[in-house]
Amino acid sequence: MSVTPCGFTRTPEKGLARLHWSEAGWQVDGQSPDPAALRPLRGLEIEWPGDAVPLDGLTRLAAAGVPLTSPTAPAWVPADLADLLTDRAWLGHVADGTARSLADLRREEHSVRLRRLAHRSGHIPSISVVMSTRRPAMVGAALAQMARQRDVEVEVLLGLHGVPFERVRQAVEDCPLPVAWIEASAEVPFGRVLNQAAALASGDYLAKWDDDDWYGPRHLADLVMAAGYSGADIVGTAGEFFYLEPLHATIRRTRFASGAAYPSEVWSDHVAGGTILLSRARFGDTGGFPAQPRAVDRDFLKAASEAGARVYRTHGLGYVLRRTLSDEHTWQLPLAHFLKVATNQWRGFRPSRLLEAA
Repeated sequence: MSVTPCGFTRTPEKGLARLHWSEAGWQVDGQSPDPAALRPLRGLEIEWPGDAVPLDGLTRLAAAGVPLTSPTAPAWVPADLADLLTDRAWLGHVADGTARSLADLRREEHSVRLRRLAHRSGHIPSISVVMSTRRPAMVGAALAQMARQRDVEVEVLLGLHGVPFERVRQAVEDCPLPVAWIEASAEVPFGRVLNQAAALASGDYLAKWDDDDWYGPRHLADLVMAAGYSGADIVGTAGEFFYLEPLHATIRRTRFASGAAYPSEVWSDHVAGGTILLSRARFGDTGGFPAQPRAVDRDFLKAASEAGARVYRTHGLGYVLRRTLSDEHTWQLPLAHFLKVATNQWRGFRPSRLLEAA
């Protein structure tokens, strides 16, 4: 079974423990490290042996999302791994009091960077990105975010929903990616527009994209990575970060309104709708998106789950949802709801560092 970060704990109960080398291999408290047993720890501090030793054990821990750190790294450690291990900025945040949630966020960012390195495969997947839009002014920025995706090959499938192509021609011509489009009248249900665009797909995977949200440059690669280590049929991110445009504020949600935890790296029937990814073959098997004007993502996931598809929710650190006073959002909730469920609240646009925003 693949080593995965499934079960990653956002808020650890304990501090750092020591990871050292012995004749039996890498050890924590005299035992071979078990990622599940290490979840309550903030991370592991590596004590290097004098001579070069196998790094497989470290790679497995990184693949499981266990935060690893060391003040220095020997010359025999690969440079990319050494750079991550010795980047200790995440430890500079106090893990108590009101600063606890920020310390936990920096720790999780460090964990994700380690996961990416450990699960790196060298294979470049092809992804058909499907986006329906009624807002031509948003298309240029959305295409620019698709164009900066790393370690994937992207083709763009635009569903122009009541928007003539001439309104977005310049944005399409400026995009370095291959772009195909369909034009549908404004009366056509949203789900049907998505399906008409998806019918043009040729990639290994199909990914849904929302025109008004923000995506980090490894958003798609992280989804494919999660699909690989989880074996899930459908993957998506947690919807954690929201930019409340009228308030010029960013919030992070790690709990539901009920107070229950809203974790990532879990099997679930819910992922952020603007981040759904699945193989093109599986999409065909599901029958596509429901041909309805609203709740398309929710009902798609529900139908897929009822048909036996397994859904996995990975981290949401490379994604920010925009919320305005507009009635164009298919997910209708007042801004007060997001303030109520906020674990963190910041003035201005304050995404995770993994978004790599300017």
